[in-house]
Amino acid sequence: MPSLKERIEGGLLGLLIGDALGVPYEFHSPDDIPPQPFIEFTPPRTFQRAHVGIPPGTWSDDGAQALALLASLLHCGRFDAEDFGRRLVNWYNAGYMAVDYRVFDVGIQTNSAIHALMRKVPALEAGGTDERSNGNGSLMRVLPLVLWHRGSDVDLATYAMLQSRVTHGHLRSQVCCALYCLWARRVMQEAADPWREAVEGLREMWGANSLEFCELNGHVRPDDLPPGEGSGYVVDSLRSAYWAMQAGSYEQVVKAAIALGHDTDTTACIAGGIAGLRDGVAAIPQRWRDELRGMEIVQPLLNELIKAQR
Repeated sequence: MPSLKERIEGGLLGLLIGDALGVPYEFHSPDDIPPQPFIEFTPPRTFQRAHVGIPPGTWSDDGAQALALLASLLHCGRFDAEDFGRRLVNWYNAGYMAVDYRVFDVGIQTNSAIHALMRKVPALEAGGTDERSNGNGSLMRVLPLVLWHRGSDVDLATYAMLQSRVTHGHLRSQVCCALYCLWARRVMQEAADPWREAVEGLREMWGANSLEFCELNGHVRPDDLPPGEGSGYVVDSLRSAYWAMQAGSYEQVVKAAIALGHDTDTTACIAGGIAGLRDGVAAIPQRWRDELRGMEIVQPLLNELIKAQR
C-alpha cells in the first residue's frame, strides 16, 4: 500500500494533473470528446480544443485556488478566511499560483465573490448564498485541506464548510465540501467503504434535526447516486467524481471523468485528487508527471506539506 507521503503527493499531483488534462476538453459535449485512449494533455489534431493558447499540461483556476488554499494553511497553521481571501484576490489580479501568472476560466460565482472581497466584504460573507450559487468552485480546491489537516472529523468538516463560504456560501456547497473531505480522509485511512463511512459520519455528526442533515439527504442524496453528467453544479460534480472513481486506475478515473464532457477540468480535478490519494503518486502515469507545468510552484509547497506531517 502507498505510504502517507506517497498518498499526499498523489493527492496533490492527482488533482493538478486531472485539472490540466481536462483543460483542452472543457465545454464540449460527451459526444465530442475523443475516445479515451486519445485523451492526453495534447488532444488529437482535429479536436477543437478549449482555451486555445494555453500550453498543454497547464492547470486552471482549480489548481491555482487549491494551491492558494494550501499555501494559506501552511503559512497560518490554521484556516484563516481573510488570509485565504487575500490570496484569491492576488490570484485574480496577479496570477498568484497560476502557471505563467496567467489567469483563465474564472467561474461566475467566484468572480462575484472576489469582487466582493475587493470591496472589503468580510471573507466569510463574500460567497453567494442563493440556491443558484451552487457551482463547483469551492469543491474543486478543497482537497489540500485534507492533506494538511490532522484534527478531528468535526474540525475537518467545519473548515471545509468555512473555506466554501469565501466564494460559495450556500449550505449545499458547504455540505458537498464536507462530504468530499471526509470521503478523502476515509480513503487515506484505507476504510473498507470510504464513501459510505463518510456519509454516515456526517449524519452522526450533524444529527437528524440539523439543516446540514436535511441538505445532505434532500439534495446531495448520497445513497442514490446516478451516473454523473460532468456539469458545473456542485452536487453533480461530486456525483460525477464518485462515478468516475469506479473506473479503475488513476488514468482510467481521470479519463472517465473527462469523457463525461462539459466541465472536464473540474470533474477530473475532483476525481483525480481522490484517485491519486487512493493509489499514491507512483500510480499516476510518468508521462503526465513529466509534462505537468509549474512544478517549481508545487514542489516547495509539497515539501513543506510533507514535512508538516512528520
